[in-house]
Amino acid sequence: MALAGSLQKVAKKVIGKFGGAVTFRFLKPGTYNAETGEVRATATTASIKGVLDDVRSSETNELVRSTDKKLTVAALDLDSVPSTDDQVEISSVRYQIVQISTIDQAGTAIVYDLFLRA
Repeated sequence: MALAGSLQKVAKKVIGKFGGAVTFRFLKPGTYNAETGEVRATATTASIKGVLDDVRSSETNELVRSTDKKLTVAALDLDSVPSTDDQVEISSVRYQIVQISTIDQAGTAIVYDLFLRA
């Protein structure tokens, strides 16, 4: 556990220094409106840092396209585990998370690679 904790701190420090501003939107199902038949989602936002990159051809699959983006964020920056229901906003562009890859050490998340689609 000591190694995982140290790696988490290093990842947070490096991404904080070299990453750009990111607004993370945690979306949770809200209340059901019987008149409209819609479920309104409630959003909780967090301002964090992340490293944005293009998707490499080796990372493409049935979910991830070559035109998608990859965002690496430190696990310590997020209060909960991200899901594909959540969204990310970078430079006024809102992205949907299509896939999540967790880099961990002995079961402790160090960083999340989030594959994004505008």
